[in-house]
Amino acid sequence: MSKLLNKPLRAFTLYALIILILSIPAYYWVVDTIWLNELDVHNKTVEGHIKDGFKKNNLSSNQITEAINVWSQIQPGVKIRQVQPFEVKKDSVYEVIRPNKYANEVGERFRGRSTYFYIQGKPYHLLVETNVEETHETVIAIAVVTILFFSLLVIGFILLNRKISTQIWRPFKNTLNQLKSFDLNSQKPIKLAVSDIEEFEELNQVLTKLIDNNIAVYNQQKQFTENASHELQTPLALLKSKIDLLLQDKNLNKKQLELITTLNTPLARVSRINKNLLLLAKIENHQYSDEQIIHLNKVLNENIEILSDYAANKQVSIENLIKETIMINGNKHLLEIMLTNLLVNAIKHNIENGMIGINYQAPVFSIYNSATNSLNKDTLFKRFISASSQSPNNGLGLSIVKEICNRYNWTINYTFTNNQHHFSITFQ
Repeated sequence: MSKLLNKPLRAFTLYALIILILSIPAYYWVVDTIWLNELDVHNKTVEGHIKDGFKKNNLSSNQITEAINVWSQIQPGVKIRQVQPFEVKKDSVYEVIRPNKYANEVGERFRGRSTYFYIQGKPYHLLVETNVEETHETVIAIAVVTILFFSLLVIGFILLNRKISTQIWRPFKNTLNQLKSFDLNSQKPIKLAVSDIEEFEELNQVLTKLIDNNIAVYNQQKQFTENASHELQTPLALLKSKIDLLLQDKNLNKKQLELITTLNTPLARVSRINKNLLLLAKIENHQYSDEQIIHLNKVLNENIEILSDYAANKQVSIENLIKETIMINGNKHLLEIMLTNLLVNAIKHNIENGMIGINYQAPVFSIYNSATNSLNKDTLFKRFISASSQSPNNGLGLSIVKEICNRYNWTINYTFTNNQHHFSITFQ
């Protein structure tokens, strides 16, 4: 994955390279055309000079012949010969490649002009040829200079782009950092710095509006959950007491007794869900504010002792490998709930004759247990989503653990290695 700034740079470099390659034949054609036009002008000037020389001087036939021979010797590129009237044609220009005995070139390019004129009424054919200077060397020199400036342009663009981009992208990076640190549970709206770049400022406004709306919706949902849990608490307690009274009725037959007994299981499940929702609401509202220095080893051992029978029934052994004393700052009741939920989760998601290990390497506290399959990390800490599809849980246990960790800025992580679930909490 490449950075955004590199994409236009690559496109610019590729485009400039294509233009450079196409410009080389264009340079050659332009230079060659200009040079040929200059040679045509030169040849025409020589033609005019020769014609004027013969017209101005009244020469005899012998003198004309002698003058033509002299011209041929002192000007090798000029050829004059007498022709018959029927050989006279229109003036023309041409190119020819032939050896140049004066330059020791096997094949050299010449630009020529063919014209006809009359001396004392007799037609003569005049050829004026000039060798075409090599344009390849000029084009190569131009190409080298172009490549040099192209390289300087690209290098300068990269350096300038890096320097300017630091300032240009600072508002965006500030916005990105704010979004990374944003926590919906904290109820703190982010404060995005004002940018003088229109697109970034528009992005900040949209994000601010979106986050404010999410906070408002989240607060409404949280308030509804808290109110609903409070309202359900009394009816559930009343329903439980009524069922207990019915169970004490000696006039119930066996079928009625079984029917009433079956009501206890879903009622207990609903009561647990309601209790956990109230607990989550209290944690999110920071109602557990009485913090103290807690002896984690002591709380952990008490939880292990309480759950020892449950683990034995599941044929799961618990091994506490912590040797050092661990003191942390927090609420004791929340710490008990967190450890209980982690241990219960390790017992439930275990195998027959499995094990649970507890370890601590400052500042990381970890609980791991034997297992066969990995849990879904994406939904592991979400509410009402059980860690395992085979588990009858309400999916709130690990959500509560996550909220407690968020409450104290602890970091919880899950990994699955060597057929073991690993839950690690980093105390800060």
